[in-house]
Parts: sequence; structure tokens; C-alpha cells
Amino acid sequence: MQTRPLGRSGLSVSPLCFGGNVFGWTVDEAASFHLLDAWLDAGFNFIDTADVYSTWIPGHVGGESETVIGKWLRASGKRQRIVLATKVGVSMGEGKRGLSPAYIRQAVEDSLRRLQTDHIDLYQAHEDDPNTPLADTLGAFADLIAAGKVRAIGASNYSPERLAEALTVAERHKLPRYESLQPLYNLCDRKAYEAALEPLCVRQGLGVINYYALASGFLTGKYRSPADADKSARGGGVVSTYLNPRGLRILAALDNAAAQYNATPGQIALAWQIARPSITAPIASASSMQQLGELTAAAQLKLDAATIAALDAASAEANQ
Repeated sequence: MQTRPLGRSGLSVSPLCFGGNVFGWTVDEAASFHLLDAWLDAGFNFIDTADVYSTWIPGHVGGESETVIGKWLRASGKRQRIVLATKVGVSMGEGKRGLSPAYIRQAVEDSLRRLQTDHIDLYQAHEDDPNTPLADTLGAFADLIAAGKVRAIGASNYSPERLAEALTVAERHKLPRYESLQPLYNLCDRKAYEAALEPLCVRQGLGVINYYALASGFLTGKYRSPADADKSARGGGVVSTYLNPRGLRILAALDNAAAQYNATPGQIALAWQIARPSITAPIASASSMQQLGELTAAAQLKLDAATIAALDAASAEANQ
């Protein structure tokens, strides 16, 4: 598997990242272990999670995904084979949130304990914290890097203005900078990233690991009519958000490309992102070995220029 540099972090990652939000949620511990083993066996090395996964489930308190990954790391002994990313900042309840130095120090120790490792390869600010000066946040991250607990830092869900400001603050104060961005990006959600974030990331040499790469499943072709909303718990939201004339055009273009490449629409959607020069590794999840196989095959697809142009045209915001 050919890896890609993640910005200027010194980390080299596979062209797809396994999204760990499913571990301890829709995938139990035993199945998670099998999926993680298969991911590495297929040549991939990048795994992303967050401390907040999966607080949205009744009875969960956060840390469930990290805990499963930590148990797998301890049982498998495969820590050195993976690039491990997690995130901090989104509310864990009881006032546990934000990017203050005190909270970052507490949260990283909690994540390290759950992950059963002595370091995190990529520690990401899950969302901006306007109540904490950027220099304070970056200073706390600098301490973690100096202590060997974190190798590199990244940002998620930052606006172009705040990301640019964070990079300027890092340079001015000689602090570690965010080396990656984790934005929302896929064929359906293009404008916010491409308009200002993408040029900034390219100019500054940041890695990009976008989430919702399959638009919550819409780009797999699973949801093609209002009746399909019943296919999953999130189906109603997917249909109301993406099932419109533009969404149907995107699905038609994916279907055409899938037929040409003997692939699935989801694989084509991922291959389109992998081919984009600014993208380092889209993040996608799998809850079964079949879904995992589809993900791994997507990384082998090389779309020609005409196919990429057709997908660009079908998904252009002007068509909406």
C-alpha cells in the first residue's frame, strides 16, 4: 500500500482512514477486533476516533470507541503498525469540553488510558473553542508533543478564518501548528471546503482527512426514494438532506462510473476524493467485513480524467 505524507507532520498514512465512530456502537468488541485486523491485513494503517464517541447513545458516557481500540491494541500488539488519531474538545458532559490547557491535559490522559498506549500520533482539536486563546491551546499541545505523548496535531471543523489565524499564531509564537484539517467533504458537500479551506490547506501544506466521505451512506446508492428513509435510523435525515434533483444527478453519475469500472457507487465516490490532490485520506467506516472489502477496493480504483470531470459536473453546486 502506497502511503501519503500527512501535511508536514512526518506521518505517512494510507489513502483511506478507518472511522472509529462505529466501535462500541454499531459494532461490538469482537467484530471490531476482526475489522481492525482485516484493515491492517489489507495494507491500511490509519485509524481515526474521538473521545466523544459515542455519547449520543443512551447509557454511553464517551470513550467507548477508544476503549475498544485500546483493548484491540493490547491484545494484538499492533500499535507500531498504525497511525492513531483521536480528538478532544466536544462536550463529554459535566463541563468536560473545550480546548483550555487544563482540560487538554486531563483529556489526553483519559484518551491514553483508554487507548492503552503511551502516545497519540495525531491529536486533533475536534472543534474550535472561541473562549480559549489560540496561543493557550497550541501551547498545551506543544507541551504534549515535548513530553512525547503526541506526535502531531490537527484541527477539525475549523472555519477558514480561524484555521488561518491558528496557523499565524503558531508561527508568531513558535508553537507547533495544526498539520491537518478534518472537514466535512464529499460529492454532495463540496462548497464549504472548496471555496476557502482547500486553497488554505494547499497553500500551507496541510493534510486533509475529510469526514462523512459517503454523505452518511447516500453516496452508496442506498437512498434513492423517500421510502428508503426507513432503511436505517439515520435514513430520514439522509433523505431530507440529499435526496433532491442534484443528489439524483450525482447518483446517476456514480452509477455510470460504477458500471464502467465494475465497482459500486460508494467506491467511485471514495475514489473521486482520493484522486483530488488536496485530499490525503477520506475517512469512512465499515460495520461488516463486506463493507470493509468495499472500502479497501476503493483505494485501488484509478479514475480517468473524463470520469472525474463527469462527477465534477454532476455535483457542481451551480446545478442545485
